[in-house]
Amino acid sequence: MRKPWNLPDLPVHSLMTMGTGERVNMNICTYATAVSMRPKRYAIAVYHGTRTLENLCGSGQAVLQYLHPDQVGLVRQLGLKSGMGFDKDAWLRTGGRLSDWRGHSVLTGASALVELRMVDRCAAGDHDLYLFDAAASKTLRDGVLTTGDLRRAGIIR
Repeated sequence: MRKPWNLPDLPVHSLMTMGTGERVNMNICTYATAVSMRPKRYAIAVYHGTRTLENLCGSGQAVLQYLHPDQVGLVRQLGLKSGMGFDKDAWLRTGGRLSDWRGHSVLTGASALVELRMVDRCAAGDHDLYLFDAAASKTLRDGVLTTGDLRRAGIIR
């Protein structure tokens, strides 16, 4: 039987961050949720020792991408490989995986996008918890990839 925190069927996101030289990094995150209506604010937990955390410490900006169910194939590259040892920027720039939105490189085919600006951050165990305000958002298509989809695909248990 699963642990209580693994019972909910959560949306799967990818957090796009920019490194030095405008190099794109994207991860997979399920520890992300809206926590306020006005202003629209998100809480997102970012794992220690990651390129995502390093990029956020430098810029405080990101784009939260709600993945579409047909993007399940991206999860192994973006979530099971570390940006510290795998060049996600080079991988993403091949095969038409990126589009431009508001000057940001985002995943082609995502369900929705939210441009984020950091408000605060605090240590939270093996993650840092970030509070972001939504600067802009756009829904592109219906349907959201979930942790249930990842279980059915054999990516998580």
